[in-house]
Amino acid sequence: MDLDSLRSGGKPALAAALAALERRPDAAENLALLNAAYAAPQAHVIGVTGPPGVGKSTLTGAVIAALRAQGRSVGVIAVDPSSRRSGGALLGDRTRLATDPEDAGIFVRSMAARDRLGGLAELTVAAMVVMRAVFDVVLIETVGVGQSETDVVEAVDTVLFCVQPGAGDSLQFMKAGIVEIPHVIAVTKGDVGAAARRACADVRGALSLADAEGDGWSVPVLTVSALRREGIEELIEALDSHGRWLEQEGRLAAQRQAQAAFWLAEAVRERFGREGVKRAGTLTLAPGDSPFARLAAISSELAR
Repeated sequence: MDLDSLRSGGKPALAAALAALERRPDAAENLALLNAAYAAPQAHVIGVTGPPGVGKSTLTGAVIAALRAQGRSVGVIAVDPSSRRSGGALLGDRTRLATDPEDAGIFVRSMAARDRLGGLAELTVAAMVVMRAVFDVVLIETVGVGQSETDVVEAVDTVLFCVQPGAGDSLQFMKAGIVEIPHVIAVTKGDVGAAARRACADVRGALSLADAEGDGWSVPVLTVSALRREGIEELIEALDSHGRWLEQEGRLAAQRQAQAAFWLAEAVRERFGREGVKRAGTLTLAPGDSPFARLAAISSELAR
């Protein structure tokens, strides 16, 4: 399937393409689609992360509804916990997110995390690249971030970190590097009042202890209530604002190229181990180079 057919084929075509990627990611036709999609991004990719139970799915559903009301198409990758028996996702997308199955402007795909750390599934990046070439916005909801689960920053343009008020150790998730990840922070369940305001103050305090140098972006902290649909428009504006900031001075292109180089190195390491990375030599990418084409070439060379 080529990119034009994917864009015109609607949900059935996208579902078929993702299924083919999962079955045979190295097949020539799948590699061609990945290369074409990588070269033609059009979506703002947003990662929704935070500790388990914080309300990521409810908030994601509210954001989807607001984006669709604005006329924007939305692709969603929901990374689920895995079944120990089957290795598949324990929760399906219909359970996690309430969306209209007749709405052609929204597509949700669940993926099992399996034994992969980082809050993402193995095929998340490939699926994201394909969906990024089709939709206006792509949302990636992680399993639930912990102190070792920070890979989402290598797969998205903007990271939305969710904090729940009233949870005594919520800010523990702001440690061990996670404090450096968010571009926007949402305190969920804002309808609880004083507890939400205290959580906002605590988060701002945690941010003030982070690296003062930063990258020039000031992380906004917002209070939202997904159930009451309060603060959702403001949240979307904050996410859009970060997207616009990235588009200035070549930041977005530079960030995506660095991410692609990271994916390439990780893929070589997963397939061939540390020795394979050493044999592959320099794994940097020139601007515009597809990491998928480069991985295929490296894999062919190392398999000899």
